[in-house]
Amino acid sequence: MVTVSLRDVMDAAARIEGIAHRTPVIRSRTLDALTGARVVLKAENLQRIGAFKFRGAYNAISLLSPAQLARGIVTYSSGNHAQAVALAARELGSSAVIVMPEDTPVSKMDAVRGYGAEVITYDRYTGNREEIGLALAAERGLALIPPYDHPHVIAGQGTATLELLDEAGELDALVVPVGGGGLIAGSATAAKGVQPGIRVIGVEPEAGDDTKRSLEAGERIRIPVPRTIADGQAAPIPGELTFSINKHLVDDVILVTDDHLRDALKFAVDRLKLVLEPSGASGLAALLSGRLTPPTRPDATPPRIGVILSGGNIGAARLAQLLT
Repeated sequence: MVTVSLRDVMDAAARIEGIAHRTPVIRSRTLDALTGARVVLKAENLQRIGAFKFRGAYNAISLLSPAQLARGIVTYSSGNHAQAVALAARELGSSAVIVMPEDTPVSKMDAVRGYGAEVITYDRYTGNREEIGLALAAERGLALIPPYDHPHVIAGQGTATLELLDEAGELDALVVPVGGGGLIAGSATAAKGVQPGIRVIGVEPEAGDDTKRSLEAGERIRIPVPRTIADGQAAPIPGELTFSINKHLVDDVILVTDDHLRDALKFAVDRLKLVLEPSGASGLAALLSGRLTPPTRPDATPPRIGVILSGGNIGAARLAQLLT
């Protein structure tokens, strides 16, 4: 079975250095007071294309041969990985074809086209994006770079956690949004490689609890396509590779409601002065809702918790709609 190591994540960090942003780590006394913890937030909403996805996409595409870069790349994505592949392909002199759900937020679809990619749409409730992507790869000779189930993508995503630990120091827990599982797989690989005793906690929307169910069952469980405001976490089944990593490294998965996500979006705007998309706010929602109980420390000092704010790709009109 293919796996991902701390060395892979460190190599990815060297590969993307100076290309991906080293995003800021943010503190909030208000958040600390509300949670009883010392919280550090990794603001990947300020990453290039507005989400952590650029890390993994660039790492994976940069490892393709010159001949393959000339032929081009294909992927499927609800938006953030789509933008990441489109931009990374452009940066590396290649071209991209992106398979996107027809109900993808307009702001994300426009951004993908703005980076020069070709967009092909499908119905997420009746179509199969994997089959469409594989068919395009075969027909056109394109390299398929999936959104999460790829070792180089996973390694790239883990670089955000390396940066967080480097800046914030030792943490008791790391809280990570979960969609297909690539971010948490890379994050857990990095976190437990650097600090073996850390707890890694995933967060999913209640309607999209495929990873939680799968970890409890010990095997990948498919659920109906989730209907949630967290469109970036609407995967119906964990990836094969991501699940093989997460079942060994992830300690728990917390579920949050769409209302919890709305509250987190409002807190981010009002108190942190950050714009987040619902998926990007799920870790924050787990803390603010009380669904996540901070771990206790032997010396009774407040626990140190890191949270990945995974993305901020949301239009002003959609954000206003969610907040009202």
